[in-house]
Amino acid sequence: MEKTGSRPIDELVVLAQGGNGLAFTALWDRHIDQLKSYIKTRFKNIDDYAVDDICSRSFEKAFRQIQTYDEKKSQFLTWLCTIARNTSLDLLEKEKRMHPKNQIVYLDDEAQASGVEGIPDQSEDALNSLIKTESEEERAKYIERLPELYRTVARKRLIEGMKYDEIAENLDLELNTVKTRIRRAKQMIDAMRADNDE
Repeated sequence: MEKTGSRPIDELVVLAQGGNGLAFTALWDRHIDQLKSYIKTRFKNIDDYAVDDICSRSFEKAFRQIQTYDEKKSQFLTWLCTIARNTSLDLLEKEKRMHPKNQIVYLDDEAQASGVEGIPDQSEDALNSLIKTESEEERAKYIERLPELYRTVARKRLIEGMKYDEIAENLDLELNTVKTRIRRAKQMIDAMRADNDE
């Protein structure tokens, strides 16, 4: 990395602001554990699966808003934690409206109560429908437009047809993380498809 006199984190931020997806992935690697710890400490009633989901959503927002980050106002981690806090509050409010008497319940594509075990891998779900209805070329086009964080897992699941546990082992990731990233990737692909249909 070129020497600029900045700390390594600052250099990664500058590269990410220039559109470097690998730099953003490196920022994920450097901050994910601290972000998880922050969420778990601040929101005691959120389970590990929800924490992974919030982290993925927060990094996705940070990726989209990286140009607005100003190092003179705060450190990158502080900025990221603010995004995570707001994301957590939004999700908690949404869950409260959907399930006023229950604790947090996250739903999979078939609207069944989930946790890690609630996300189907081999059943006929929305992901499998997506795999069947779109050509490999169309899927690849959408996958390449995803942020680097989601691209590899989406490619392995939607193009190569690998199972969640195989992807987790292949990429040395937690199973929760793989499932969360694939779910977010699918949501982003659905949004891109909807934009193209308009």
